Amino acid sequence: MTTEIEWWEYDGAGEMADAVAGDIQFIIESAIDARGAAVIALAGGKTPLPIYEKLVQAKLDWKRVTIIPGDDRLVPLGDPLSNVTAIGKMFLPKGARVIPLISDKAEDYKAAGRAADARLQDLHWPLDLCLLGVGGDGHAASIFPGPDFEEALNGPRERRALGVMPDPLPPEAPVARVTLSRTAIVSARALMIALTGDAKRGVLEDAIRQGASSNYPVGRILADVELPVDIHWSA
Repeated sequence: MTTEIEWWEYDGAGEMADAVAGDIQFIIESAIDARGAAVIALAGGKTPLPIYEKLVQAKLDWKRVTIIPGDDRLVPLGDPLSNVTAIGKMFLPKGARVIPLISDKAEDYKAAGRAADARLQDLHWPLDLCLLGVGGDGHAASIFPGPDFEEALNGPRERRALGVMPDPLPPEAPVARVTLSRTAIVSARALMIALTGDAKRGVLEDAIRQGASSNYPVGRILADVELPVDIHWSA
């Protein structure tokens, strides 16, 4: 089976932010119309921030929207490396519910993953949207090469999240992570990727071409996905 992928190209990050924010708004509105609420997972990092700056301006019934980060670093709330802190600063003032993956009480990354998984079981599944970014090394969410790689890709279908230890640790954030599992990502009703730059585009194109045998995590994640995937890219 070949994953159905559609590429959307933009002249700049601002144009991409407008378009992606508009798509996310439509997905949220549709979910609220259909089920009375929306549950979405948003990517961390710097690339999607212009998208979120546009999205928070949308006239939505934000109290019906639940947001989780697609992954997070094992750091305290408020730490500059914390994805949920950045997401919360934007969307909590709008009235959205923002649920962290990381619990300060977790003793180690495996325990943090189990705690996150337990917390997420209470949400409405599948996700209405999962927005991913892609790293220069081909990781998406925090599905990295390392001792937990295969578990993140092929663990129990009911597992929503798990703790992972990247190997090698990324120098810009050398900490363990909690990430959504591949199953949680690809079961979403809508799956989008937003990225910038020629280098990341080349990695993603290679990963898609390689499919299930890809050396890149994102290639393994996207292989045999049953829903269409929208990829938004700007230079």
